[in-house]
Amino acid sequence: MNEIKLVPMDEGHISELARLEKICFSQPWSEKSLSEELENRVAHFLVAEVDGRAVGYIGIFVVYESSDISNIAVFPEYRRHGVGKLLLRGACDVAKRNGAESISLEVRPSNEGAIALYNSLGFEEIGLRKNFYRNPTEDGLILSKKLI
Repeated sequence: MNEIKLVPMDEGHISELARLEKICFSQPWSEKSLSEELENRVAHFLVAEVDGRAVGYIGIFVVYESSDISNIAVFPEYRRHGVGKLLLRGACDVAKRNGAESISLEVRPSNEGAIALYNSLGFEEIGLRKNFYRNPTEDGLILSKKLI
């Protein structure tokens, strides 16, 4: 696979990322929702590109000293090639540069691959959100990582 580049999300990425959302999530973000984040001062979305094509993305929100990952998605054919790890490292860097001392996310307990990835980067389980996910209903594990 050619080099993976991280770039800030822009309007040119929106339709492809909305398509990715539909592939990955039971409650996908719409093009409109993604586009609105371009105007959100606390939102930071990074896109992983290979040869100019969006292959994955991550969205984070930084508010004062805390940050939250809203979503991370990688097209199936690009999984297990380091894209997710690169996106997560990029998100941590952006959060830290914007003053965050920690970064958190929710993940389905059944998503063992994602949990293994998060743990490999130093995320630790700090809590549980009951019935956080829909279609199917499932709790959300809260994972967090200190950035300082």
